[in-house]
Amino acid sequence: MNNELIKRKSWWKRNWKWLVPVSAIILISIGIFFFSVMGGIATDFAQAYADTELYENAIKRVNGDETAHRLLGEIEPIDKLVILEGEVRYSNENKSVNSTVRINGTKERAKLDITANRIGEEWKYIKINVRIKNAQEKRHTIVISTAE
Repeated sequence: MNNELIKRKSWWKRNWKWLVPVSAIILISIGIFFFSVMGGIATDFAQAYADTELYENAIKRVNGDETAHRLLGEIEPIDKLVILEGEVRYSNENKSVNSTVRINGTKERAKLDITANRIGEEWKYIKINVRIKNAQEKRHTIVISTAE
């Protein structure tokens, strides 16, 4: 009888034939997902992050509303990180936007919903709503006048 040790091939040498194609398919699938789905979302957030005028003008209108001022107090300026926490959807070649961000007042916190169209260099607001929902008895939606 022969007592020689039988050398076994390494794991890589035994499995490379199926590992390489499967890995390539997985990487390509992940790439396609991120470039198609996440790419649009990332572009929208970058645009909103750079376009602070949209939010500043909306906050001015909310601060000028009697009901909002009574329930929320004075609204603080929106921090840029708050934009990243919210939801933003641009359409029509970045000339239309639907956005929801968190706002903080001196009395209460709420969500600010904005629908607007860019005409020239200015935003024309179609809808500005403030949603208060912290406590059941204070649950309220304030429709801010959008008359220009």
